[in-house]
Amino acid sequence: MLWAAGFLIVAGIFFFAVGVLGVLRFPDFYTRLHAAGKCDSLAAVLVIVGIALYNLADFSPSNLLVSFKILAIAAFVFIASPTATHAVTEAALIIGVEPWTKKDEPQ
Repeated sequence: MLWAAGFLIVAGIFFFAVGVLGVLRFPDFYTRLHAAGKCDSLAAVLVIVGIALYNLADFSPSNLLVSFKILAIAAFVFIASPTATHAVTEAALIIGVEPWTKKDEPQ
């Protein structure tokens, strides 16, 4: 169980790093937000589920309850993070942030 928890946490850290690279590398606001939103949601859920599994290594009824609460947090993050990303993207579109196009690329 500890190996699975460790694997999930390391995988989550990897996806956080990939999201950071996407934010640094992509050309405009929308693509950067897409990279951050997708990777952040997956990475946060992986890390939180890994923490819940790690907590179950020393099994007791109180640890089971704590792990259930941690999994409830993971479910909330899984729903709230993409929703927030969508709201920010729509607000940027409404205020007039223009998406990047191929013609914007320097020659």
